[in-house]
Amino acid sequence: MIVTGVAAGVPFAALSPAEPRPDSPVVVAWHLLDAPRTEAAFAAAVPLRDLGHAWRFYLGLPLSGARAPEGGLESLMGGDVVLDVHWPIVSGAAAEFPAAWADLRERFGIGHDRVALMGGSAGAAVAQLVLAEGGFDVPAIALLSPVTRLRAVIDGLSVHYGMTYDWSPPADEVASRLDFPARADDLGSAPMLIVVGEDDVAGAFRTPAEALVAMRTAPTELVLIAGMGHALADEPGVDPAPQTDRAREVDALVSAFFGAHL
Repeated sequence: MIVTGVAAGVPFAALSPAEPRPDSPVVVAWHLLDAPRTEAAFAAAVPLRDLGHAWRFYLGLPLSGARAPEGGLESLMGGDVVLDVHWPIVSGAAAEFPAAWADLRERFGIGHDRVALMGGSAGAAVAQLVLAEGGFDVPAIALLSPVTRLRAVIDGLSVHYGMTYDWSPPADEVASRLDFPARADDLGSAPMLIVVGEDDVAGAFRTPAEALVAMRTAPTELVLIAGMGHALADEPGVDPAPQTDRAREVDALVSAFFGAHL
């Protein structure tokens, strides 16, 4: 059963171990901006069903779900998508994580500070930023349909949808901060699993993921899922829903990966 709440101002959904103990492993996850686009929907789509000995915490992103602006996230897309959308979401989620994690630890009686990380799309950028800059003890990280190089995502999707994004110096700075193949050394030695759909926009997601694999010296595996696009749930992706076949395949892969490292 999914338990929901708010930790230090951050909405969360939690799945508990079958037998909770202070030393139970922990996975913390951030959702996509596509479906599933809330913490509870992500917990239903990728519950890590075979990781029943671990805590699984799914955190809501800023400007999403219960914290979405009036008119929804779409109301911000007409402005600067890097400075008004992606950066506030990714940097905000990374900045608020330490207080949220401290609250969750105390509330659920967790007696250690090791957190495996998982993220989907923009949530994967959060997970990588936390890994690179957060100073946490991270035994493993899984990235699903990930934003690994923001500039490639913005430019690739702009071409895909027939639009143009005009890069400014402040946006260039954000792109450098969220260029994780270039920051591979900052990501440390945590084993990494990257899962990308074969039907996703290759230039935005698959090619940068391949670059990250090439740049890391730590164990890093890229798995392509046949028949999968970017999303991991059916629309609208706000409320918990039955797993799709592709999400079930991803869930089994990530569960096995974490099971080997937690």
